[in-house]
Amino acid sequence: MNGFALLVVLVVSLVVTALADRFRVSAPLLLVVVGLGLSYVPGIPNVPLDPDLVLFLVLPPLLYSAALESSALRIRENLNRIGQLAFGLVIFTTIVVGLVAWWVVPGLPLASALVLGAVVAPPDAVAAASIGRRLGLPRRMMTIIEGESLLNDATALTLFRVLLAVALGTGASLLDGVGEFLLAAVGGILVGAAVGWVIHRVRLRLGDSSLESAVGLVVPFAIYLLAEEFHASGVLAVVIAGLYLGHKSTEGGFATRIQDQAVWKALDRLLEALVFALIGLQLSVVVADLRISFGVVVVSSLAVLAATILARFVFMFPTIYLPRLLPKVRARGPALPWQVPTVLSWAGMRGVVTLAAAFTIDPAMPGRDIVLFLAFVVTVGTLLVQGLSLPWVIRRLNVYDRGAQNDVLQEAAAKQAAAETALARLEELTGTDDRTPDHITSQLRTWAEQRSNGAWERLGRSDAEIGEAPSVAFVRLRRAMLDAERQTFVRFRDMGRLEEARMRDLLRELDFEEAMLDR
Repeated sequence: MNGFALLVVLVVSLVVTALADRFRVSAPLLLVVVGLGLSYVPGIPNVPLDPDLVLFLVLPPLLYSAALESSALRIRENLNRIGQLAFGLVIFTTIVVGLVAWWVVPGLPLASALVLGAVVAPPDAVAAASIGRRLGLPRRMMTIIEGESLLNDATALTLFRVLLAVALGTGASLLDGVGEFLLAAVGGILVGAAVGWVIHRVRLRLGDSSLESAVGLVVPFAIYLLAEEFHASGVLAVVIAGLYLGHKSTEGGFATRIQDQAVWKALDRLLEALVFALIGLQLSVVVADLRISFGVVVVSSLAVLAATILARFVFMFPTIYLPRLLPKVRARGPALPWQVPTVLSWAGMRGVVTLAAAFTIDPAMPGRDIVLFLAFVVTVGTLLVQGLSLPWVIRRLNVYDRGAQNDVLQEAAAKQAAAETALARLEELTGTDDRTPDHITSQLRTWAEQRSNGAWERLGRSDAEIGEAPSVAFVRLRRAMLDAERQTFVRFRDMGRLEEARMRDLLRELDFEEAMLDR
């Protein structure tokens, strides 16, 4: 893809994303639909997906950013379920889809069919997570969906490399495959943990938030390359490092955290918009390479898409409910309602990793054309069929987060304890012999009490019943005051009574205060 074509795709992707946000629809799904439409518009050139672009420049930062925002503690709590999906389900899907493709596609070797299975095995949580957050899925379900997507790419890509070597006849054996998988997994974990530990200590000693954020931008690419150099899983190394650095981010400075959040959110939107638009644009590319009859294409497409979707259901329900036949498992608590595994099973949309892996298949592999086409069908089919219907499924099954009130209660208790600790520290610093003006200590006490009371005010009756809460009134009035201060600074700048650089410093102070109010 040349630079101009990439720029055009980026601009169009961002415009479509802005429209999706405006009309409250899923941006990934809209981008795919627009890409499909543009792929056959006369005059629009083919934009073939560059697998190196995705596997090195797109996948590592997206996984790293998601890991930074994930809870290492919650992933550890649900590691058993996440591991079943990220490892067991990937292998199960590979076998099921491979056998179905081998059965329905005439002349397709079993090894090539299994390569297709590995390619379509890992779901991508971007679309599912965006829908789940918007509709309020329970936190544990979101943790499982996001945790699975962080780890399953490593399993699928390692399995894909082993099976591709078998399909190309390079002499790889089952034992070789197991050894490569273990090396990739263990090596990826060790590299990610070690480099994450080093990067964290380096960033703590830099003392410059801009430089710390700059180092953070390089981290996913450097870790990915280093792990791959040792024949370990670069994907897994990036995820482990991201989880560690995200967990340890509390030890850094506030400016670094604010900058990192803004930088990674912007980069995420840009990369996600690009990859989902590229997915849609691949239609004309994969069709052009197809060398098989129309009837076989239709039958095989429907069969492989159905197998990919149903394999998740077939794996999910037994792994959740069969262990409950054991008394020890039943004693841990009540069984999950059937609606939960149903939603988890339906949230298995595929993404750009599937297509990127498919495009890396050596042209010498038998059946590459149909494998590439079926990978495209599964990616787009799951995004559109499951993605468009997932909101309806969630609403119909009434699967929502019912712990919001408990979250507010925990927040209120934590804020009260923090306020009490802060006030005790204030009293310690402003003893009887302290010369701090009384109005300063009074203002600090008011700020601490305001933060503590704000969370408690959200409990009990609604605002409609009790009117505007004091904390809400405080935020509303303070924001109006901040806007007035900004206008004054700008007016002084325009009158030549305030230097541009100094004005920007003053505005930055107001921005930090408003960011605190917004939080």
